[in-house]
Amino acid sequence: MNIILLGPPGAGKGTQANLLVEHHGMRQLSTGDMLRNAVKAQTPVGLAAKAVMERGELVSDEIVSALIDAELASMGDDVGAIFDGYPRTAAQAESLDEILGQHNRKLDYVIELQVDEDALVDRITGRFTCAKCGEGYHDRHKQPAKEGVCDKCGSTEFKRRPDDNEETVRTRMGEYRAKTAPILPIYEERGIVHRIDGMASIKEVIAAVEKVLAS
Repeated sequence: MNIILLGPPGAGKGTQANLLVEHHGMRQLSTGDMLRNAVKAQTPVGLAAKAVMERGELVSDEIVSALIDAELASMGDDVGAIFDGYPRTAAQAESLDEILGQHNRKLDYVIELQVDEDALVDRITGRFTCAKCGEGYHDRHKQPAKEGVCDKCGSTEFKRRPDDNEETVRTRMGEYRAKTAPILPIYEERGIVHRIDGMASIKEVIAAVEKVLAS
C-alpha cells in the first residue's frame, strides 16, 4: 500500500504518519528527512545534494527522485510507503509514477487533511512546549495542570517556535494551496483522492484514514 499524505503545516500529517507506521509497519518517506540522512551518510546522492545546498540552490527533482528510488529499493515488497512533502508539482507526480512502476508498485490513495485556516492559525500560534522534555501544550486547549510547571517533568521553562506566528502560518497556507493545486486534479482523475477533516481529534482522524485504507 502506497499513499500520499497531504495537508498544510500544522494539519497533523506527521502525527498521522507516525500512527500509520505504528499500525501497519509502513515507512514514512519525507524528502527533508531523506536529504538530511543521505548527506549525513555521505552517499553519492547525499554528496550531490550537499554540493547543491552549499551553493544555496534548491535540490533538483532528479536528486529527490534518486533518493526515493534508493529508499524504495531498500524496502521489502510488503512494506507500504507514505509520501510526505512529495510530489509538489505535476512533473514530480509523473516522476513518482515512473519510480513506483520500476519497483512494481502503484499509488493507492491520496489523503488530504483539510483544515480551516483561522482554526489552524489558532492551533499553531497557541502551542508551546516544555523546554526540557518537549511535552506539548496550548494556550487555550492544554495548559499545564499547575501554571508554569510541566506536568511531565516538573520543569518551569517553556518555549515557542519563532515561526509559529499568524503571518507565517497564513503564508504557509498560501504556499500549500499553490503547490498542491497542480497535482490534485491528476489524482482526482484516477479516483484515489480522499479528503478528511484534519481539525477533528487525532483519534477521529486516524479512524477516518483507516476507513479509507480499508475501502
